Order: sequence, then C-alpha cells, then structure tokens
Amino acid sequence: VQLVESGGGSVQAGGSLRLSCVVGGVTSNIVCMGWFRQAPGKEREGVAWLFGAGATTYAHPVRGRFTISRDTAKNTLYLQMNNLTPGDSAMYYCAADRQLSACLTSKFGYWGQGTQVTVS
Repeated sequence: VQLVESGGGSVQAGGSLRLSCVVGGVTSNIVCMGWFRQAPGKEREGVAWLFGAGATTYAHPVRGRFTISRDTAKNTLYLQMNNLTPGDSAMYYCAADRQLSACLTSKFGYWGQGTQVTVS
C-alpha cells in the first residue's frame, strides 16, 4: 500500500485548503484511515479518522473546521480544512490500516510522506 499526499501550501489565517491522499497498491480491506500532523518540536498528533462504513471522528482542536472524507472510486482520502489558524501549521500525513484497532490506537501500518501546511 502506498499513500501519496498533496494539496498542502501556504494560506492566510481564515483560509481553506483541501488535502488529498491517493492510496495505491493492494487497497483491499483497508478499514481505517486517518490524518495526522506534526509541527516542528512537537509530537505527531491525530487530526481526523475515518473507519468502517464511513464513520468519522475528529480531534477536539479541529472539530467543526475540518472534514475527512473519501472517494472509494478514486481511492482517495480527503481532508477539507476551513478557518485555518497559525496553530494548524504542520506537516500533514495520511495513514491507513487493515485493522479497525488502528483507529483506536493510532498505530497505523501505512503512512504517506506528508504535505506541508503553513498558515500565517
């Protein structure tokens, strides 16, 4: 399984970005996907998760501003980010796993290389 993120960039506070993560390779039985971020000097943190038939959950700091979704026909996971703040600046990673438990533990087996988001 290969994950390739795109859509990052620089935006002013209050702006929006949509991140994409194309999932390649053997994608059968992927049941849990998520977006994570890591800012310089900080630990990686989970942002949003999508699992099972399409249930979603969000970290408190992004709830109401970010939306995770997927297009199964395109094998693509998205993260729509609205009302961005400088605190959202980070490298954003998507992750996937064939175990539902990954969405509980955030221990994913597959990770992308990341896309940078900078909010000023």
